[in-house]
Amino acid sequence: MGWQKKILRVDLTAGTCVAEPLNMDWANQYVGARGLATRYLMEGMDPAADALSPENNLIFANGPLGGTMASTSGRYVVVTKGPLTGAVACSNSGGKFGAELKFAGYDLLIVTGKSEEPVYLLIEDDDVSIKSAAHLWGKTVWKTEETLKAQHHSEDMKVASIGVAGEQGVYYACIVNDLHRAAGRSGVGAVMGSKGLKAIAVRGSRGIRVDDPKRFMQVVKEKNAKLWIDPSRKGLTKTGTLAMIDVMQSFGGLPTNNFKDVQFDGVGKINHKAVTTKDRNGHQNLITNKACFGCTIACGRIAHVDKDHFTVSNRKEYWHASGGLEYETAFAFGPVVGVDDVNALTFANYLMNEHGMDPISFGVTLAAAMELYEMGVLTLEQTDGIPLTFGNAEALTVMAEKTGKFEGFGQELALGSKRLCEKYGHPELAMVVKGQEFAGYDSRAMQGMGLGYATGNRGACHLRHDTFTQDFEDIGTTGKAEACKTSQDDVSAIDSVGICLFTASAWDLGDLADQLDAACEGEWTAERLRESGERTWNLERLFNMKAGLTMADDTLPPRMLNDPVKTGTAKGNVNELDVMLPEYYSLREWSESGVPTDAVLKRLDLGAFSL
Repeated sequence: MGWQKKILRVDLTAGTCVAEPLNMDWANQYVGARGLATRYLMEGMDPAADALSPENNLIFANGPLGGTMASTSGRYVVVTKGPLTGAVACSNSGGKFGAELKFAGYDLLIVTGKSEEPVYLLIEDDDVSIKSAAHLWGKTVWKTEETLKAQHHSEDMKVASIGVAGEQGVYYACIVNDLHRAAGRSGVGAVMGSKGLKAIAVRGSRGIRVDDPKRFMQVVKEKNAKLWIDPSRKGLTKTGTLAMIDVMQSFGGLPTNNFKDVQFDGVGKINHKAVTTKDRNGHQNLITNKACFGCTIACGRIAHVDKDHFTVSNRKEYWHASGGLEYETAFAFGPVVGVDDVNALTFANYLMNEHGMDPISFGVTLAAAMELYEMGVLTLEQTDGIPLTFGNAEALTVMAEKTGKFEGFGQELALGSKRLCEKYGHPELAMVVKGQEFAGYDSRAMQGMGLGYATGNRGACHLRHDTFTQDFEDIGTTGKAEACKTSQDDVSAIDSVGICLFTASAWDLGDLADQLDAACEGEWTAERLRESGERTWNLERLFNMKAGLTMADDTLPPRMLNDPVKTGTAKGNVNELDVMLPEYYSLREWSESGVPTDAVLKRLDLGAFSL
């Protein structure tokens, strides 16, 4: 139980929607969500296929704890081949859409092919249909959700959709659900757009059965109590992730001005204190926090822009509350582009949600463009008359809107850092791994983070491993390879169970296994979960290698490897990837060139996918 034991296949080329039984052998090996969807992706397409071709598959998946009373059970993932990277993509989102898909009776939704005309998918339990989206094409995410709910007379309907960015193939377009939660990274929204699929609207009325209901309720109660008293949970509830901006500033790992620096003078104007303090006009940025489905953490933020601010003073349509600043959005619209205007940051965040774009990739791409501009490589004429100088709040907000609407220089920013910098002759300025932009942690100050970036299967990512404790305690490389490898496997397991990674501050894999053991058939242990996570990690690696990636892609930009940090705890350091990477490969039982060996493939039952 736990699983609904049913998947939905939608072939947009043929115009068919067919339900079929879930492969339970795979479910028992890969659990659900990230792992299980990756297994179906590997089976359903050639990894060498173009990410924006009809041959790519787009998979929405929840986990066996999804939609249950387990805390944070609203998570779902979107798995596909990412256009930003050419690698496997797995984007994780919260909100309520994932649980609703489970309530409709499906563990996975697999979308294949391409529609010649814009369509949306309507799912009402067993009643599934493909509808014309001609009236939705060209609309924002916000307007699309509003229109579908009104059209189907259902405020309870859950919608995941793309904006113009996804329609036009912005390489880091995302899929937005519940207005401001997103499957954000690697360009999954561009894949959805390439298929002519504008939105998925779901209404489910099915319950979720668990194997041992009484035991499950008791175990969940115990685990929730453990999570409730956890100091990190309390911190996330009170301040959200934005509190991390002061931590990184103090440590000296806060990427500033396209990672040229690691500390930002204007941090006090955009931190948690700034968003909770009234300005001279009596305006306070942050309104409240908000939780996703089944969440007892509530780290989400709801905020509004000062009505007198230049971004909205003559645009009443933005005089409303929406998603507020979290750490990654604050970093991406603040220090990395040198902007310290909290209202401008918040408005840029609105635009990311409204038009469906990854804020991390947009911010870091804009930062690269700013460096190119200040070098004289880009001219004022090329940038639509907007000086792309670090610290220019107007440049941030205008370019965010231009990119979302795919207009003017926004079409250049839509390429992402790697393609933009290559186009203008300076690939070394792109702060990316495998084409995906860095998150808000400098890899010279945090050695383990750098190793995690370099080896990340979906490119640079701070949510595919957890070496924070080790990096803050020791600026060296000792133990970082082991911490990176182990946490990558653990995070793979957590993502596959279908709950939020933030529970890991209080729960270990044993806590998850206890809940799975009560919810699902069979015996579940921490060891079984970790092995499943390792299996998923290796399968993702095999997908990437079949897609053409090699050891050469497990690297960092020259700035990280050659230019020492100027200030902070790690002053004078570069990232010592050359020290850590061989040890990491050895711990993974991979060859010296990063290829999974026959021994590890046999142990993990992956022999059928050997290279």
